[in-house]
Amino acid sequence: MQRKKRLSGVRCDGDGDVSEELGQDPLKAGGGIVFRLSPLIGSVELRSDPVIVRVNAFDEESAALFTYMVSLAQSTGQPVIPVVIDSYGGDVYALLSMISAIRTSPVPVMTMVQGKAMSCGAILAALGSPGLRYVDQDAFIMLHDSAQAEMNGKVEEIRSMASQLEALNKKIYGLMAKACGKKEKYFLDLIHKASHSEIFMTPDEAVKHGIVDHVGYPTLKCSIDVKFDIVGG
Repeated sequence: MQRKKRLSGVRCDGDGDVSEELGQDPLKAGGGIVFRLSPLIGSVELRSDPVIVRVNAFDEESAALFTYMVSLAQSTGQPVIPVVIDSYGGDVYALLSMISAIRTSPVPVMTMVQGKAMSCGAILAALGSPGLRYVDQDAFIMLHDSAQAEMNGKVEEIRSMASQLEALNKKIYGLMAKACGKKEKYFLDLIHKASHSEIFMTPDEAVKHGIVDHVGYPTLKCSIDVKFDIVGG
């Protein structure tokens, strides 16, 4: 049988509130994880310490780590999986792997943008669970076309790579549009209207376009109570 771990860094006040101390994590700045306890419960236990996933890069290594951390969070008993995004972007294929991990998670995934969510970072932020997508008031979000640093080779190979880039663009921005409640080509049209240049958004603009739901960081509350049933007579 798996041994349970107590919540690390936990404080409790006289009202029965237990708040997990998260150090310098952005959840603590303007938010935190708060457990409301019944007076009949002396302590809170999870199967493991809560997991907070951080995303700074998009490559094969970071995608593998992301998938592992999301899977690990599913086994702790925590009600949501916080994903903190602060990234310039990266590999689109790594992004697709991360999206797959989110979409197959039985536990809701809460995305939070800290500092910046550019390119792949913006799309990942939008793919959080509905109502659980946040952006810090001082952060920025940026969208642009998928890009290949170099296209070398025969003409046919360059055409093939260009065709694949176009397909990837349609794929990722189609997924983003669906998550944001927009038409399939909504974000592709935005980029086209901007002459395919980078589009920077403030937090309020990101909310307007449906990329995130809230400006600021949340406080997560979980109620824990004791229930008595009388059986027989």
